[in-house]
Amino acid sequence: MEQATLHERNCALLERLRAGDSSAEGELIEENMGLVRSVARRFLDRGTEYEDLVQIGTIGMLKAIRSFSLERGTAFSTYAVPLIVGEIRRHLRDDGPLKVSRVYKRQGLSLLHEKNRILAQEGREPGIAELAERCGVSVEDAAVSLDALSPVTSLSDFVYGEDTVTYEGVLSDGESERETERICDRVALAQSIGHMPPLWRRIVLLRYYRNLTQQQVAQRLGLTQVKVSREEKKILAFLRQELS
Repeated sequence: MEQATLHERNCALLERLRAGDSSAEGELIEENMGLVRSVARRFLDRGTEYEDLVQIGTIGMLKAIRSFSLERGTAFSTYAVPLIVGEIRRHLRDDGPLKVSRVYKRQGLSLLHEKNRILAQEGREPGIAELAERCGVSVEDAAVSLDALSPVTSLSDFVYGEDTVTYEGVLSDGESERETERICDRVALAQSIGHMPPLWRRIVLLRYYRNLTQQQVAQRLGLTQVKVSREEKKILAFLRQELS
């Protein structure tokens, strides 16, 4: 497996680094730049250029390399992601208010209008996948666009008009930890999907991102429903193995 091969290369390079081979550090960074880029993409449209995010994330990668120990019993990439995320988040926090793309704001207004229309006419609240399909955007773009309409709150702002209690004082570190865990999970899932053959990636897209039934997927791909079902079982088994 590609991921296992990368894990083996990381271990070998870390062993060389521990033995005093300083050139292994640069090779480790190069080997894992795909991970840095994957994390950096999660922070696009927040006022910092993508390449700058990659450079900032690389600092987090370097910190991970210098602090990681093979005795931890965990994959290097699993250890590195929180440090990369933390470095980028620290930059965004220190660099001032977040900036949101106008495109996402326009999409967000369109999605919100469609949501309100469905609420008014059908008396129900639509899911984000349905809104995305109706507005012709991806689920991921829909999530970012709706989030773009939410007001940005500073940690130094007072809570509910109180003049002594700030958000920083009431938000636990667990919130940041959970956000980092979610990013880690998304990055790991994206990497695993990237290792799949084209047919599996297509099935995942139609089944879990466009919410089609197995029969609808079969019709789209010119397969039988039984074939889609069998392939889906193989996909789930593959993901369980990759993410374990």
